[in-house]
Amino acid sequence: GNAGGALLGVMAKPAAAATANDVAIANFALTLEYLEASFYADAVANGALSGKTATFAKIVAQHEAAHVAALKKMPGSAAIAKPSFNFKGTTENQAKFQKTAMVLEDEGVAAYKGQAGNIDSTAVLNAALAIHTVEAHHASWIRHILGLSPAPVAFDQPKSMQQVLADVKATEFLASAPAMKKSGTSPAFTG
Repeated sequence: GNAGGALLGVMAKPAAAATANDVAIANFALTLEYLEASFYADAVANGALSGKTATFAKIVAQHEAAHVAALKKMPGSAAIAKPSFNFKGTTENQAKFQKTAMVLEDEGVAAYKGQAGNIDSTAVLNAALAIHTVEAHHASWIRHILGLSPAPVAFDQPKSMQQVLADVKATEFLASAPAMKKSGTSPAFTG
């Protein structure tokens, strides 16, 4: 709906990642957004959600798809390909979906915060911040649905790229590693 359209308006002219560093960060963010977009699309397609949770999933699925579309443009031809995912039943059970969504949204907020100071281009930083704040809204929304404090702390802690990638790997949702278009432009999933 409108929220997705408004985000696309903000990102209508996405920033191009001009430096190798910004390409790596854009691909890192794209990996997270592929994960989130696939998670929500899968949940919506499965039809196991109801009420406020179903509404949340449908709207957030649109947002995450818009994030993927915008982020794919930043690294241009160096953009990573979408990996495949296996959500291990978490998108087929409302309670599991809610808990997993909260973890993924909190992770996204921490990941963007962790990279903000590392971005070279102001345009790329502004684009990342436009997504970061929406991820924070998502985190608050799912916490509210769960009956938890929407804002549990006064200061969010950042996570490094290595911490986030380790967390993503630990979910075991990643069925295939993201395919790198250019060697060295994006973090590899190793461990």
